[in-house]
Amino acid sequence: MVPVDAPNPYRSANCLCVQSILKLMQEKETGLNVFLMDMCRKRNIYDEIAPNIVLRVTANIVFGYATCQDAEAFELSSSGFTNGVFVKFLKKRLLDDEKITVVLDRVAEDMGQFDATKGKQALEIRSSLSERRALADPILPGDCADLAHAQSRQWAKAHELPESMSLDFDCGAQIKLGFAAEFSNVLVIYTHIVKKPEDMSFCQAHVTDFSQDLDVDPKEMNRETPEETGIYLLSSSLPQHCLYTRLSSLQKLREELVFTVCLQGTYPAMDNDPVHWTKSINIGKPLIARLDLHGAMRKNSCLQTCLMPHSPSNSPCHSPRPEHCLHLHHGLLQAQDHSRLSPQHPHGAVGDSYYESLSSSPGRMSIPIEASDDINELHSVFINSLQLQQQ
Repeated sequence: MVPVDAPNPYRSANCLCVQSILKLMQEKETGLNVFLMDMCRKRNIYDEIAPNIVLRVTANIVFGYATCQDAEAFELSSSGFTNGVFVKFLKKRLLDDEKITVVLDRVAEDMGQFDATKGKQALEIRSSLSERRALADPILPGDCADLAHAQSRQWAKAHELPESMSLDFDCGAQIKLGFAAEFSNVLVIYTHIVKKPEDMSFCQAHVTDFSQDLDVDPKEMNRETPEETGIYLLSSSLPQHCLYTRLSSLQKLREELVFTVCLQGTYPAMDNDPVHWTKSINIGKPLIARLDLHGAMRKNSCLQTCLMPHSPSNSPCHSPRPEHCLHLHHGLLQAQDHSRLSPQHPHGAVGDSYYESLSSSPGRMSIPIEASDDINELHSVFINSLQLQQQ
């Protein structure tokens, strides 16, 4: 798999080997390993090196390729929102309580009826599955209940939103600053005028001065509709008559998120020349940034050991683990995605209602909410379970 920042031309050493990832997953004794890859499968004309990864023989692996070998995977844009053709049809069936191979067969049939890519792109399915496994299967932590609980607490922390706040300015204006989560690494900030002074003819508040670590396009900040900023999944859940800003790549955030709220107002008595007031806002590390992944990696020296080499002699292995965790990782991933896409909250989280849907949904693991800000203990349990060490 070719990273987005790989050099051009790239070689195998610049890529991420899927077999290396599968090898690490096998060492975790997962009950189901599913790879759904919506990408082109063109050969690298600059490099013919094939990785030599020795995998265990297991009957729990499913590959869903968006296209056949040596073919391209197409994307479609609608209202500014881009999806791969594979994902377009997959997301309609992802939560079906059917064997995963049955789900993929139906997706393949749906794609086969799509005129735009008929004869150009066809889903390819590879499977060694010998049992009925579905993405909607319940979590079966087995003897790893403590680890599952720690990971669930980490998951909950990665989705905690900053509290909404009311900002009072010296001019008498009052602003509501609100937050929503599109994903665990995508934060939506919106500003709303709660109170406008009577002698002010125009009043508007916008946000600015964000960290360089974040992917923020100034042209898409402080827009009057969510869609203008690229917010499509939450557009129907957000309050109206606000200015919206979408911040992505929160996993890159190394410091607390500090930004500026700027209030702009005009007065008829001042010939409507704009007057500005500012407030600096610190919301800490929101969503996934709260896990402090950079600090955790430094603690475990993963920057040196997580390079995903392509040969077994260099392939990293996990630290000792509890046995019999056959369904843990699959179950956790299923619960995470299933809860996010549940009927109550089909597209993400807004405010505290997200946690209510996680904890009250029948048939799913309850996600405990940690009140303390001290997550060092969680780090040691969670990160050590994923720690990579060289052989």
